Amino acid sequence: MPIIYHITTDAAWNLAREVGKYTVPSLKDEGFIHCSTKEQVPGVLERYFKGQSNLVKLTIEKSKVTSPLIFELAGSINEVFPHIHGPIDLDSVISVEII
Repeated sequence: MPIIYHITTDAAWNLAREVGKYTVPSLKDEGFIHCSTKEQVPGVLERYFKGQSNLVKLTIEKSKVTSPLIFELAGSINEVFPHIHGPIDLDSVISVEII
């Protein structure tokens, strides 16, 4: 089962559960939701979430994602990341881990 991950706050995840789908400002600003492979999660945590609390890691089953899922180059670090170009359906999130 191919998996990708998304780091977010507990509050953002709880809001998604209330409204029935997960969205973030980057979807409007950049056109997609940033995700990571398993190997990329530690670097993402270090670069973008260092010192933050109340974080959760969403485990997302790629085959259940209904929005376009595209692996694209992040030029700032010259690495290809999975991006979801639309809301994340809650059904595609198969586990949530407090980190």
